[in-house]
Amino acid sequence: MKNYFKQYLRNFDYGLFIVYMFLSLFGLVMIYSSSIWVSIVYLDASPDYYYIRQRTNLLLAFLLFLVVVIVPYKRLSSKVILMPLMVLMIILEFWVTFAGNGKTTTGSQSWISIFGLMNFQPSEFAKLFIIIFFAGTFYRKSINKGSAQLLKFDDISFPLGMWLFILGCVGLETDVGALFIIFVIAMSVVVTSGLRGKVLLRIFGMISGLGAVVVSALLLLKWESITTASRIGRFTSYLDPFAYAQGSGYQVVNGYYAIGSGGLEGKGLGQSIQKLGYLPEPQTDFIMAVIAEELGLLGVSIVILGLGFIVIRGFYIAMITTDPLARMLAAGISTWIGLQTFINLGGLSGIIPLTGVTLPFISYGGTSILLLSVAMGILINVSTYHKIEKRK
Repeated sequence: MKNYFKQYLRNFDYGLFIVYMFLSLFGLVMIYSSSIWVSIVYLDASPDYYYIRQRTNLLLAFLLFLVVVIVPYKRLSSKVILMPLMVLMIILEFWVTFAGNGKTTTGSQSWISIFGLMNFQPSEFAKLFIIIFFAGTFYRKSINKGSAQLLKFDDISFPLGMWLFILGCVGLETDVGALFIIFVIAMSVVVTSGLRGKVLLRIFGMISGLGAVVVSALLLLKWESITTASRIGRFTSYLDPFAYAQGSGYQVVNGYYAIGSGGLEGKGLGQSIQKLGYLPEPQTDFIMAVIAEELGLLGVSIVILGLGFIVIRGFYIAMITTDPLARMLAAGISTWIGLQTFINLGGLSGIIPLTGVTLPFISYGGTSILLLSVAMGILINVSTYHKIEKRK
């Protein structure tokens, strides 16, 4: 055991670990800075209300990270892990579909309250679950057949059915951002699974056909939820937010003011003006606007470089590893973090419409930091074991 830990620490991916810790701690500082006014004025609470909660979340997340980073990633393909995860995912999706909350506050019925102690987003769990479930199931199937090239469409119909079930449930929540991310994450795992081109084309055809049916059904069943004033406003203000500066474009325009006034070095930590009631929930979706205003282009660049390093490093691991399970896990996690970063920054900068997606590791959110920490534990685990195998 002593030799095992010695070998593990010698091959540990310290680069990924340092960047993960830096971003998480940097996010904690910026959550404190951006949420002081919201805590006092909106919640009538202490200035460090969000900071204390996120600090607790981060401590729990780091404990989970330590467990995941030590246990060999191969265990994720075990039925002992896959089956309970699947049952938990089904329970959470039914729970949020029939007893979820958040529709009146966020416009999406995407939250569940666990014994009144904490709120939880099953769609966040679904992002990690679909990576582990797809990668683990495809890996097991390919081992049984001898190679992923020998797998037929019928061999993978069950995980595909689970994927469609999740997409349907998230669609009923009308959480468009999470729906798109889960779809793309799953596709990244499928593409890197090693399946034959014929099988991949059949999957694409099936998903396209069923996707059209699901979207049509959602438009019919959830038309009022999808076409709320806030959702329509996001699209009408997308092309010209200043024309709707007092309405649907209010958040985007004030985000622009924050970014523009920050300059190269920013106004200084804690000196943001836009967080004083002009940016709704500045500690979540628009936390990068506060970073831009207080720390300028330099602060923004540091965050983007850190997130970019994780994504590029993850895809590099996926390309160089010879283990199909490692490849699928690394590709799925990298896609998740990269896509979510793009959607958040794209909405902030006006490249795409706002979708309410948080910035990985930086934005406030217990569910997000817990699951992202588990994902980072898996990614570092994959990288470390690849180094060990390479040395052998």
